[in-house]
Amino acid sequence: MPVRRVSGASNGEGSAVNVPRLVIAAPSSGSGKTTVATGLMAAFAGRGLAVSGHKVGPDYIDPGYHTLATGRPGRNLDAYMCGPELVAPLFAHGARGCDLAVVEGVMGLYDGAGIQAGREVLGQGGGGRRVGHGELASTAQIAMLLRAPVVLVVDASSQSRSVAALVHGFASWDPQVRIGGVILNKVGSQRHEVLLREALDESGVPVLGVLRRAEQVAVPSRHLGLVPVAERRGDAVAAVAAMADRVRAGCDLDAVMALARSVPAVPGEVWDAAGAVGTCGGPVARPARVAVASGAAFTFSYAEHTELLTAAGAEVVPFDPLRNESLPEGTRGLVIGGGFPEVYASELSANAALRKAVAELVDSGAPVAAECAGLLYLARSLDGLPMCGVLDAEGRMSERLTLGYREAVAVSGSVLAAPGTRVRGHEFHRTVLEPGAGAEPAWGLHQPVRRVEGFVQQGVHASYLHTHWASAPGMARRFVERCKG
Repeated sequence: MPVRRVSGASNGEGSAVNVPRLVIAAPSSGSGKTTVATGLMAAFAGRGLAVSGHKVGPDYIDPGYHTLATGRPGRNLDAYMCGPELVAPLFAHGARGCDLAVVEGVMGLYDGAGIQAGREVLGQGGGGRRVGHGELASTAQIAMLLRAPVVLVVDASSQSRSVAALVHGFASWDPQVRIGGVILNKVGSQRHEVLLREALDESGVPVLGVLRRAEQVAVPSRHLGLVPVAERRGDAVAAVAAMADRVRAGCDLDAVMALARSVPAVPGEVWDAAGAVGTCGGPVARPARVAVASGAAFTFSYAEHTELLTAAGAEVVPFDPLRNESLPEGTRGLVIGGGFPEVYASELSANAALRKAVAELVDSGAPVAAECAGLLYLARSLDGLPMCGVLDAEGRMSERLTLGYREAVAVSGSVLAAPGTRVRGHEFHRTVLEPGAGAEPAWGLHQPVRRVEGFVQQGVHASYLHTHWASAPGMARRFVERCKG
């Protein structure tokens, strides 16, 4: 396992796995998890604490708001894509040296990956317990793996005494998931709050905060998620500040911090990019400059990808395809991640100089790794507008949202993977590429139906599939090895 063992139970360098921590969860989506989690991060950061923000699942967008709130990279914890065994090490890596870690959950507390590839997928829960198909990659599983207390955010807008039965059910469902407190959201009035508090007094679960219905923070959304920070930075900063103000006004921050400090120790292993790459043979001999697309059109990226590339010997240089008319000087490899290119198709198309530079880099044989938005950018066109023309395919918007975890096997050898390499990934797009696969496909997928997808040609690996390289650090090393010095 690509982790480094540390000792000691105090907070600080080398022992961040024992940082005070809590998980923000809810009975269902739409209850207010993001508002509460981000507001808590910003409120505690405003007290001068070093706060680490984490998100359960493959979400790229919420971590951007966490970054604004904390000033540190937002991190993902995904027991499906990375495996349960990497959850605590990756958490410890992200939270190293912090005073508090806040983990924002996904969907409802016990909602997980579900049935994958027509069969149940089992994983390790807390305490080595096997978890079933529905619980894998759920917020509950992450809480157990981190031995972290859960703060349940409840939408109380349409209930009063019934809230006690709801909270009691969640608190008693699984004794290994500790419900440490409740934050009531969308409370209508002082009388409504009194009724809710009286009911919860009988449940034994403390109320840590009450947020009023009239104080909702307006944050625009797209495709089941918020609009990325990079697309609305000024408004996003204001939204995070409003979330912090709302949480300060409605929550007992001292009680929340006391709950976060009540955690036991977890296994003292810290994920380390250099160690992960080292298990694949160590860094390459010569550094290589790798350009990574960024800016408003390409916002989907895991922080660990850059760290792994760097550990493998790359000099990572970000650039913005909406603004830069050339690749960074000396570029030997190119990574184009996900995002919402359809929103910026006209601007991407208008930057003909950069599109030409990308095509020339591909013609030189340099390695190029493209996911989702990057796949579309390399195509001939997107919604009729010219793109880089590297791939013989046309992209267009669709009314159908493609969303879900995937199991995949590398069909063709590429700059990322040898044939037969098995990975877990995630799809999230409202676009269609025709054809969906080239003469040499990137991946063979097992569900929801068997199919091949993506393109491997020259040095290009392009696919809709999002992967997390922490689960396969050899991808970063293999990519950097193929960069010409």
